[in-house]
Amino acid sequence: MKAVQYRTVGAAPEVVTVPDPEPGPGQVLLKVTAAGVCHSDIAVMSWPADQIPFPLPLTLGHEGVGTIAALGDGVTGLSVGESVAVYGPWGCGTCVKCAEGKENYCLRAKELGITPPGLGSPGAMAEYMIVDDPRHLVPLGGLDPMQAVPLTDAGLTPYHAIKRSLPKLVPGATAVVIGTGGLGHVAIQLLRAMTAVQVIALDVTEEKLALARTVGAHETVLSDEHAAAKVRELTGGVGAQVVLDFVGAPPTVTTAGATAAIDADVTIVGIGGGALPVGFGSLPYGTTVTTPYWGSRSELAEVLDLARAGSVEVHVETYTLDEAPLAYERLHHGKINGRAVILPNG
Repeated sequence: MKAVQYRTVGAAPEVVTVPDPEPGPGQVLLKVTAAGVCHSDIAVMSWPADQIPFPLPLTLGHEGVGTIAALGDGVTGLSVGESVAVYGPWGCGTCVKCAEGKENYCLRAKELGITPPGLGSPGAMAEYMIVDDPRHLVPLGGLDPMQAVPLTDAGLTPYHAIKRSLPKLVPGATAVVIGTGGLGHVAIQLLRAMTAVQVIALDVTEEKLALARTVGAHETVLSDEHAAAKVRELTGGVGAQVVLDFVGAPPTVTTAGATAAIDADVTIVGIGGGALPVGFGSLPYGTTVTTPYWGSRSELAEVLDLARAGSVEVHVETYTLDEAPLAYERLHHGKINGRAVILPNG
């Protein structure tokens, strides 16, 4: 089968031919219908050799949906031909966090060498993929695979971040979304669907801000050295009760801190290498800074329910498997408006 692999440190991903996988006991074989392209992949491919925690080559793709092609021995409750989404942050399944469905916070994954598909284990950017356990599959329930696949990360991650801050997302409050790309433009829709807050979106180009307005942002601001002052102006000097930074670079986390209101939540989702100093007097009183990771299994089901209700729709650009390296190149240069999706068998 064809697969998109990161094979050499510092090199671009390649389309290669690899053996067809076969499911072992307890595993599920998926025929992949769609796979998402994410900035996290680019971050992994920028690491020096001594920082890569898994062997190469690696089949990319931590967002995946597909149809069940075969079941390993002992697998029950699923049927061949069923359309499913892959829950990506695999855990041990037995620790206290996994027992809560929060495998994204598994206490033993590192110890046991458990890695997500596309981020250590063979991912979805191939014609077929192996899912390690049926609990990591959620029924699509009639959703379009092309629209649904980004929801497994670009939907689940902002949903998890927003849900943590719902007590502060009350009517009359303001939420700032920094970075309106793959995750950010979904976050705007989730905020509009789940709350009655004012949503202010920040990004570096007018094209991305136009998408933010299209999906529901009340106000848009260019993300530059004047952005924090503009947000203060739009909030009557108060600032935002919740700030969601989907970039996480040094300039954006600085802006995130500067836009926070008293007793605000600042949530750094992006992995751009920025850090926000926390200490008495460095941020408004009561400010909480968090760095959440992905989301729980039950939250993925909730995100898919929101999509079925028409509350969230991902802006996608589609590519064939052979075009995947081009999609990564365009993403790296900021030319993807929304989310790129690979159709391996399309």
